[in-house]
Amino acid sequence: MALQGAGNSWEKRTPLSIRHRPSSRPNLDGMDTEKHPLAENALGGFLRARRAQLRPEDAGLPTSGRRRVPGLRREEVATLAGVSADYYMRLEQGRERHPSRQVLEAVAKALRLDDDAVAHLYRVATPTTRRARRAPRIERVSPQLRRLLDTWCGTPAFVLGNALDVLARNELAAALFTGFRSCDNLLRMTFLDPAAHHFYRDWDRAAESCVAALRRAVGIDPDDPRLIEIVGELSMKSAEFRALWARHDVRGKTREAKLFHHAEVGDLELHYEAFTVNSARGQQVIVYQAEAGSPSADALALLGSLTAVPSLRRAPFVGPE
Repeated sequence: MALQGAGNSWEKRTPLSIRHRPSSRPNLDGMDTEKHPLAENALGGFLRARRAQLRPEDAGLPTSGRRRVPGLRREEVATLAGVSADYYMRLEQGRERHPSRQVLEAVAKALRLDDDAVAHLYRVATPTTRRARRAPRIERVSPQLRRLLDTWCGTPAFVLGNALDVLARNELAAALFTGFRSCDNLLRMTFLDPAAHHFYRDWDRAAESCVAALRRAVGIDPDDPRLIEIVGELSMKSAEFRALWARHDVRGKTREAKLFHHAEVGDLELHYEAFTVNSARGQQVIVYQAEAGSPSADALALLGSLTAVPSLRRAPFVGPE
């Protein structure tokens, strides 16, 4: 078993603002199809979403007159990428299925995509043969990795699967997430459990991070039955998820600061690092830590002591009078 450290930190993003009314049937680009709910014109959906999020002034273009839609127009992206408007329209419509690498590089530059988004662009633009629906893959955590988690008594640590399923956790991680009905999947916990809005002090950022990681996983393996299942479930049950999924943000879990509120020990600011489990495809180990000597370190130590001696567990933390 080998663990590989992850890369760049999270970029600051604009807080999520959702003004959606849940519809009876989700209208999600790239999902509303019986044949394959994740892969129908994935390239077009991605390009449209990224184009909508880029303002003319961000791309050095003059702003004149009222715009009917947010973001750049197709012809503006085409001009920035050095291709014809008709060709770019065919890309978005899924009628051009073999763009060259040079074209993709130009489009990525025009849309100001970061490294994760560029990698995703190449994946969804590469034609692949659709495979027959396969049986779900059972994800198992090795005994060696479970023992390793248990040795980290002072840091919450857990293993995530490809669809952000929580496959294993140590005692301190279990205590950290104790307020949730079930600690089974980070996405389901974030969008379907009311406790999430109390636990995550910056819920918008936590939600964006989870959905961006899911979008990356789908780009790598759109035929994964578990990914299809979790996207379908959340699309039906959460308008907030649908709004974020439609943005096509792509970002792997690497490292980030998280702000929590725990019912027993109060506010926590923890930093996590993600490690790839090279011996198990799609698995990651997430390890949280607090800055030494900080109030969060004291709170985490208190949580550890309450976990070690259950009889010491006390009433929920309510803060100073």
